[in-house]
Amino acid sequence: MTTDDFKLIADTLPKDPGVYRFIDKNETILYVGKAKNLRNRLTSYFGERQDRAHRTRLMVRNAHHIEYTIVETESDALLLESTLIKKHLPRYNVMLKDDKSYSHICIKKERFPRVMITRRVIRDGSTYFGPYTSKGRLKDILDLIKQLFPLRNCSFLLSEENIAAGKFKVCLEYHIKNCMGPCEGLEDEASYNEKISQIKNILRGNFSAVVQHFKQEMQRHAENLEFEKAQQLKAKLSAFEDYQSKSTVVSTTIRDVDVFSIASTDKEAYINYIRVVNGAIIHTHTQELVKNLDDDERDLLEYTIPIIRERFSSLAPEILVPFELQTADTEVAITVPKIGDKKKLLELSEKNARYHLLQKQKQEASKTKKQTPAERILRTLQEDLRMDAVPLHIECFDNSNIQGSNPVSSCVVFKNAKPSNKDYRHFNVKSVEGPNDFASMEEVVFRRYRRLLDENQPLPQLIIIDGGKGQLGAAMDSLRKLGIADRVTVIGIAKRLEEIFFPDDPVPLLINKKSESLKLIQQARNEAHRFAISFHRNQRSRNFLGTELTHIPGIGEKTAQKLLSHFGSVKKLRAATAAQIAEVAGMAAAKRIVTHFEGERE
Repeated sequence: MTTDDFKLIADTLPKDPGVYRFIDKNETILYVGKAKNLRNRLTSYFGERQDRAHRTRLMVRNAHHIEYTIVETESDALLLESTLIKKHLPRYNVMLKDDKSYSHICIKKERFPRVMITRRVIRDGSTYFGPYTSKGRLKDILDLIKQLFPLRNCSFLLSEENIAAGKFKVCLEYHIKNCMGPCEGLEDEASYNEKISQIKNILRGNFSAVVQHFKQEMQRHAENLEFEKAQQLKAKLSAFEDYQSKSTVVSTTIRDVDVFSIASTDKEAYINYIRVVNGAIIHTHTQELVKNLDDDERDLLEYTIPIIRERFSSLAPEILVPFELQTADTEVAITVPKIGDKKKLLELSEKNARYHLLQKQKQEASKTKKQTPAERILRTLQEDLRMDAVPLHIECFDNSNIQGSNPVSSCVVFKNAKPSNKDYRHFNVKSVEGPNDFASMEEVVFRRYRRLLDENQPLPQLIIIDGGKGQLGAAMDSLRKLGIADRVTVIGIAKRLEEIFFPDDPVPLLINKKSESLKLIQQARNEAHRFAISFHRNQRSRNFLGTELTHIPGIGEKTAQKLLSHFGSVKKLRAATAAQIAEVAGMAAAKRIVTHFEGERE
């Protein structure tokens, strides 16, 4: 992917946090990265930095396009990046030596539940919160919760029978007030479970009352000049306020689901697909659709969902959508979530669909706004001539001769609506005798494109023939012989009324005389005519030299050319003295030339 390619999309990229993927032409993911600001991060790959690693430059060069997924927070970007790297194993990502997952807070399913940090999610009925990207921050939160609600941390089986039998004794944790002693029946199950309920509320994000309580405690410590305690409490409160209890991209309450959403206008639609396996997003994809007049969003989703699921081999038993749909697969549950983690997943999908639609609209507006005069003219020409492709490469042919003498032809080349002088070519007509424009055109067109084909050079999108139907027909004969008549657009332009002729169409096209596209055609025609006339004059001059000067014994072509360049013409050379001629060609040549011209006068 080049810097110019990136510039076309740079202004439309979001500034949200997210995950981006560099993808090659075979749709293989080369690299997965995260970003706090997607636009800034991606722009950094295409700047002028010279210290970028060779591996990074190679990855960017091999990429065909970029895809990205917007998420809510930087932590979500980190989690999604980790999941996608483990799933797709991109070639240019640094692989971790271990396969550790992120930490969760687990509330065990048992009497007098323990609250602990774990990396393993075991679906045994326990309640999990997370994941969390910072284990240090997580430990601060857990310490704060235990200060609020003293809990046991032992692994004893605290059944009613064991407690009644007095099998356990309180430990040091009880004596330092970190536990209320449920192992000896010093705390009843109801009060312990009430603390667990409050902890769950806090971990779900309902902790406004807790924050208020700790602010009051901080104030009390400060008033009592207990600044160290106040500072410790402030640090824990800061961690508590920054705490994120939910991640959109990884969930412990969701198993395998497919998420679909749609954003559309009157002409187009974008369907976003998120694939979730074991509670983690492992793939995202946005599909663009062209809408017919009678298509609505419901029809488009019902049509597209089976196709996308088959494409990505999804067997998820549940599909999340924004509204009720009909599906032919009765074994798949269709859900329209209203609250909870599933609703958040759907909102994330909707956000990505809307942004891709907005990006397309920005790109179209940017193209119109930033269109150069050349782009505008070429697109107008494309529309006027009903061409499939924009005529970035145009070639124009013209013939030149005087009563059949020195027949020559020219081919001028325009690229991006501007003359490309280094690509101009002229031809000495070899197979035609006498004034025959049709045969001359047939020969030079054949020679020009035979050579391009032999050298594997690109063909022009548009060929202009200076002349009417006859010259156009002759050019088409050559193109048909070469088998490329259907690969290029060919027109002829007649000088009298500036009519545009198409092959096998008797009715000419009349383009508005003020049109920029017609002016470009005329410029190419005039340039071909000028180039042909100039070449023809040079040929006549060479022939004239050949008959006048080079026939003088001892005068070669180089000497003759030098004399003509100095004196301007043979007439002025005749009027020059021997001394003047000697200054240019030497005394010996001057004597021969003077003797020759004197002999003609006799």
